Amino acid sequence: MRAEFPDFRLGNVLATSFTGTLSERRGNAVERIPTPHRLVDWLVVSGLAVESCTTAQLELAWELREAIHAAASAAAIHDALPASAVRVINDRSTQGRAAAVLTPEGERRWRLSSASCVEDALGVIAADAISIIAGERDGKLALCASPTCQAAFFDASQSRTRRWCDMNTCGNRQKKARFNASHQPSPGRWKTT
Repeated sequence: MRAEFPDFRLGNVLATSFTGTLSERRGNAVERIPTPHRLVDWLVVSGLAVESCTTAQLELAWELREAIHAAASAAAIHDALPASAVRVINDRSTQGRAAAVLTPEGERRWRLSSASCVEDALGVIAADAISIIAGERDGKLALCASPTCQAAFFDASQSRTRRWCDMNTCGNRQKKARFNASHQPSPGRWKTT
């Protein structure tokens, strides 16, 4: 019987989707890649199919995820990038040997050096993080307005005013909390004599 895991939160930006594999960082944290097999699942749905993953490779992935989160969070608030995070991102980027390839449909895909090379997949994720943190894409890094989440996300909306990492989770939760708070009777309002 296979263990049940929380669903993945997949966005349009690989690096920030990867940091979303640990959500609710300021609340009751939810680890979405707790096992090597679960990392393989995430890489497959993210277009970076690998056949297997070791515990050591999972630990490299967690280290990269936290480095991207730290650097993206700093960039979102225009703070200095943490040197240790930059070092991890650069190390993972240079250790991967993936190549961008063009499909017959005109889409970009990644070819890993072998079907089981997690380091190649991590290199792609690190390179994606470098491009968004360096400001090479049209959009901006922001932090989720949810006090229990505060995930870094890439806002490519036209107005660049997105407040939530994911409207279906954090945004709806906050809207529901505001609605419930505004529809609570005030203390003493319903007193009977």
